[in-house]
Amino acid sequence: VQLQASGGGLVQTGGSLRLSCEVSGRNVRNYVVGWFRQTPGKEREFVAAIRLRGDTHYTPPVKGRLTISRDNAANTVALQMNSLKPEDTAVYYCAADSRLILSSISNPSQYDYWGQGTLVTVSS
Repeated sequence: VQLQASGGGLVQTGGSLRLSCEVSGRNVRNYVVGWFRQTPGKEREFVAAIRLRGDTHYTPPVKGRLTISRDNAANTVALQMNSLKPEDTAVYYCAADSRLILSSISNPSQYDYWGQGTLVTVSS
């Protein structure tokens, strides 16, 4: 499985971005796909995930602003980011795994496959 993240950029506070994670090699509907983010000197943190049945999960600081979705036909997972804040600035990574249980989806060490990061910068 290979993952390719894209869509990052520079945006002002309150603006929007749409990140995309293209999955190749396997059908995305058979994987839990998560988005994580990381800033310099900090650990990679969970942002959102979508499971095989399509249920979605978010870290509290992004609920109501970020939306994860899956396009089975395109084999992609998107992260729509609205009402962005400076504290959302980070490198965003997508990750996938076929065997995760609910209690593990926020743990980056449980994911087998990772894409390269895409930088999101929110200016104040």
